[in-house]
Amino acid sequence: MPKMKRTVVGAVVVALTVLSAAPAQSASGGGKGNETVRAIAAQDNTAAPDWAAEDKVPASSASRAALAMIQERIAGYVASHGTAHTFGSYLDPATDRIVLDTDAPANVVAMLTDLSGTESALVQAAGKVQVRPRTTTDAFNRRDDSPPFWGGAGIQSGGALCSTGYAVANGSGTRFTVTAGHCFSTGSTVTTESGAYTVGSVSNRHLPTVTGEPVDMEAIGGQSYAGRIYTGGVYSSTSIPVVAAGTAYVGYSDYCHSGRTTGEQCGHTATSINGQVCTQTGCKSPVIVYTGGVIQQGGDSGGTFYAKNASGAWIRGHVIASNSTTGYVEPWTVVAPTLGVSIVTG
Repeated sequence: MPKMKRTVVGAVVVALTVLSAAPAQSASGGGKGNETVRAIAAQDNTAAPDWAAEDKVPASSASRAALAMIQERIAGYVASHGTAHTFGSYLDPATDRIVLDTDAPANVVAMLTDLSGTESALVQAAGKVQVRPRTTTDAFNRRDDSPPFWGGAGIQSGGALCSTGYAVANGSGTRFTVTAGHCFSTGSTVTTESGAYTVGSVSNRHLPTVTGEPVDMEAIGGQSYAGRIYTGGVYSSTSIPVVAAGTAYVGYSDYCHSGRTTGEQCGHTATSINGQVCTQTGCKSPVIVYTGGVIQQGGDSGGTFYAKNASGAWIRGHVIASNSTTGYVEPWTVVAPTLGVSIVTG
């Protein structure tokens, strides 16, 4: 399956016993959109809201036949050569074209989609295959995130690696994810670390060397973003919901940060909320200063800084700089008025 929320929809003809009574993982920070599977009593399927949709998207018989042949070839290729390459294939009803998502090399794609020697209509349908170079997987993690995007995930553009911070919304309700302003230039297209998904484009970049302001933040928008933060290790798929956002408190000794390089690390003590840090991109202040625990590292920039309890994550900002003993954080109390946003909760 593609890396997106996975919802199991059951269509059960006869009444069965309940298959699972376990709570949905997503509610407790597990799978991204996994739902509990339950049997249901027999229903008249013609009453379903999507029942009549099939007749509205007819496909040509040639396209269907060509797709079936290509899919059979793909299955045979995978059976013979293994799973080094991934393939996703289907018929786009809007264009009547076969779509092939794959990371296989061009010569393999050409071999699998060449229907020469068959009927002319099949050759024509195969000649219109839309090949999209991408990797498909049935898993996700913070280094291979999927929509809706969470905080603490790996992102990249132009060879630079950073992390997502947290989802926000402007006055119109449009959602963005926040990261560090020193990560990417305005207008950059940002993808997941794996490159499989576009996370969005950069806007509202604020940085001393760019805007002259003593802050380090930017917004990434154009896709879907949720109020959840990755927890656990660097390949974790667990998360917690965002509860709220506000100021940090000096002396609190169990703040956490979440990013693609060090994962989730807690046990940080806030030593100041009025600090200053000056790096290659200028001086930023006021910033949160913390010590203790595993300090953030390169690639964690933009990652979430928060306190957490049984309710979830309480956002305090996003990480922007560090040395071997000390971390520096752009405070939420500066981000909110600068970008004119509110926090998105989970």
